Amino acid sequence: QVQLEESGGGLVQTGGSLRLSCAASGRIVSINNMGWYRQAPGKQRELVATFTSGGNENYADSVRGRFTISRDNAKNTVYLQMSSLKPEDTAVYYCYTRGINARGIIQDYWGKGTLVTVSS
Repeated sequence: QVQLEESGGGLVQTGGSLRLSCAASGRIVSINNMGWYRQAPGKQRELVATFTSGGNENYADSVRGRFTISRDNAKNTVYLQMSSLKPEDTAVYYCYTRGINARGIIQDYWGKGTLVTVSS
């Protein structure tokens, strides 16, 4: 089984910064499959930032230039540095990866989520 432990959410003022962390344990397919999604109240979950299969960074248009995804391969940990935060960034942020379950089947795994609130 794979477990994802997120940390770093909280309350911040407009224009502020936060850094989220997600540590993966268990049999992940590749750290290149790790990324961040978010879900705002009343909205669907959406991609924020991920790594591509080639290891490049992929960002939603709404966060490009303000957010940066990075990783520590040795720790199976990904980070999301969020800067110039806006009230519309308020959401629960979820870490995502693909891993191998007890039956040897690859499946999606999600963290429990960490709340980011940006006050105006």
